[in-house]
Parts: sequence; C-alpha cells; structure tokens
Amino acid sequence: MNTIRKAALLQKRRWRIRKKVTGTAARPRLCVRFTAKHIYAQAINDEAGATLVFLGTLDPALRKKKLQANLAGAKELGVAFAAKAKAAGIASVVFDRSGARYHGKVKQFADAAREGGLAF
Repeated sequence: MNTIRKAALLQKRRWRIRKKVTGTAARPRLCVRFTAKHIYAQAINDEAGATLVFLGTLDPALRKKKLQANLAGAKELGVAFAAKAKAAGIASVVFDRSGARYHGKVKQFADAAREGGLAF
C-alpha cells in the first residue's frame, strides 16, 4: 500500500515538472533516471518526439568500468554524457530530474555534465 502511494506521488512530481520543462531542437531536455543498479540519461526533442542522445551505465564502453548508481557513477556518466552530447552538436539543454530531489546523485550528475561542457 505504501509503495503504491510513493509511486503515485513520484508520478505527480514528474508531471508537475514536465508541465514546465520541455525540450526543443535547439535546447533538448536532458532527462536523467536512477534505478537501484543503473543510471540512464537522454537528450530529448519533445517537439519532434525524438531521442537525440542516449547513454546509460549499460553502454558497452561504460559497462567495462562497472559503474554503479552512486555518486561516483553519476559523476562519470555525467562527463561521458556531456562528451557524447557535444559530439552530436548539443551545447545547451534543459535539465529534467524526473521527480527526484536535486541533491546527491542527481546534483553530482548535473555538475559533472556542466563540467563536461553542457550549459543549463
């Protein structure tokens, strides 16, 4: 019962954020999602409904490093995502934290992406 309520509240937070945050071709939405074992990040153009860049800890190059969904893994993935996004021609993004609080792993990922050269 309690887990159902938590999931419902998380979905409400996601919807509340998504009302305000939308991605365009010039400035896509950087959506980051943390699970218990992995981290997933993608740059999305909401106008076209297309994912421009995707990177997760399951990527073959990052899988060798055995990244986890912790602070160190978030920092490593943030830098790698920024490099991949810059190679795809993306310089500026809008950050979507997917209902998670902006602290800890989420903040670490965002700071690492900024250090990697993304502007948001």
